[in-house]
Amino acid sequence: MDYKRTTADKTTKTRNLNEFNKVTENVYETVSMISKRANQISQDLKQELYRKIEEFTSQSDNLEEVFENREQIEITRFYEQLPKPTLIAINEYLNDQIVYRNDENGKGVVNEMVLEVQQAIENKENKERAKRAKR
Repeated sequence: MDYKRTTADKTTKTRNLNEFNKVTENVYETVSMISKRANQISQDLKQELYRKIEEFTSQSDNLEEVFENREQIEITRFYEQLPKPTLIAINEYLNDQIVYRNDENGKGVVNEMVLEVQQAIENKENKERAKRAKR
């Protein structure tokens, strides 16, 4: 998912609690679901940021040769200005972009969140592990 084009708020705001009961009928389960999604988003953004910063790092970093790289600074600033992962996850929940499933017993526990993004993240992680293993 392209988090750079999200319509999520950049600041927190007061929400109607009833908006969070529509899928699970339990605020605590909803908060748990949003929290798990926020962690996924956070990991995805973190990996993306590290990949972009890695492009600009020099291979021979000596203490004397360390200098500020303008591109790295601009990339970091851009990511700092994005909405926080929690706000993105709340926005996804309110726009019905998170799929929720009950567990086998029907207790309504957040068992698994199925997202298109999740498979893409796993594929990226596997590719990065393979790259690290080759080094």
